[in-house]
Amino acid sequence: MDFQLSPEHLAFQESVADFVAREVTPRIAVMEEQQALDLELFHRIGALGYFGLRYPEEYGGANGDALMFALMLEEFARGYLSLAAAVMMQCLMGTTFIFRYGTQEQKQRLLVPAIRGEKIGTIAMTEPNAGSDLGAITTRATRDGDAYVLTGTKTFITSATRADFFSIAAKTNPDAGFKGIDMFLVEKGTPGLAVSKKILKVGVVASETAEITLDGVRVPKENLFGGKEGSGFGALRATLNEIRVMTGALGIGLARAARDEALRYSQERSAFGHKIGDFQAIQHKLADMEVGIEVSRWMVYYGAWLLDQKRACNKEAAIAKLFPTEHAAKCADEATRIFGAYGMAMEMTPQRLYRDSRFLLYGGGTGELLKNIIAKEMGM
Repeated sequence: MDFQLSPEHLAFQESVADFVAREVTPRIAVMEEQQALDLELFHRIGALGYFGLRYPEEYGGANGDALMFALMLEEFARGYLSLAAAVMMQCLMGTTFIFRYGTQEQKQRLLVPAIRGEKIGTIAMTEPNAGSDLGAITTRATRDGDAYVLTGTKTFITSATRADFFSIAAKTNPDAGFKGIDMFLVEKGTPGLAVSKKILKVGVVASETAEITLDGVRVPKENLFGGKEGSGFGALRATLNEIRVMTGALGIGLARAARDEALRYSQERSAFGHKIGDFQAIQHKLADMEVGIEVSRWMVYYGAWLLDQKRACNKEAAIAKLFPTEHAAKCADEATRIFGAYGMAMEMTPQRLYRDSRFLLYGGGTGELLKNIIAKEMGM
């Protein structure tokens, strides 16, 4: 067993960290104020090839592995989670169905420019009354000749306000629960598709989120990913494991940012004649942060390795999402405590990390849902 990252992985991680420090960090304040991503920065990320990291060279990608993808997301999240969430959407959920199940025409027209950052893709699964319980979605896809007609409402859709295309979950068999879901490609401008409401959030404010409605949206049968009804179940399960591992990577990045802020401040702030970092109570908080970060790393890196080996990893993916994201929230909370009253000041970083950390607790499955999966994999 080799617990060393390869020289290639280390060099890549360092290059992403350098990019984030140079080009992302200086723009955070403006993006927070405007509650919107810097599109010039978004396009720059595409031009540098980051969006294509996990895709083959034939589509403009870099043919990188899952571990490399996790390292990239970790560094983006350490810099700015709003951007990291949008990057993950563009690299993974928003484009993976076209790559795996789309036609060659769809790949050339949508996937290739999305990899370059020229088009934006997203996924639409969550509904007002169906989040963790995906089998309860009510959006319908009804066959009508050589087309499907989609009707329903989706909510908390990342990048919906700017998306050029959507991978939309809809029921082709309303009585089959989760197994009745299929995935459909719907492009911006299709009659009946509307972004109905932008959702204002307490955290990840620059990652725009919105509700969309589908009112008799008609798409050709070629827009059914997988080519036949009933194929969406397997496609979703495979993708969910990757989403969970990579959400764990986001958690590592945010936890590291909180740890770094708290460590720096503890070495600068004085109280009772000492730097507060000299006090054992503060040292223990920082030590707990460090332990959780190291544990999270090996959970996520192992999950990424399993993905690369094409091995079953339902339990491992659930663990790789559950622990790192919960720990990230804990680190953000402890950072605000170490900062004291300054932890509430909007000019300071900890308050943003605290707000943003809540996002990690829901995306990819709540803690309760993940524990259900883990228990089931244990035979319960």
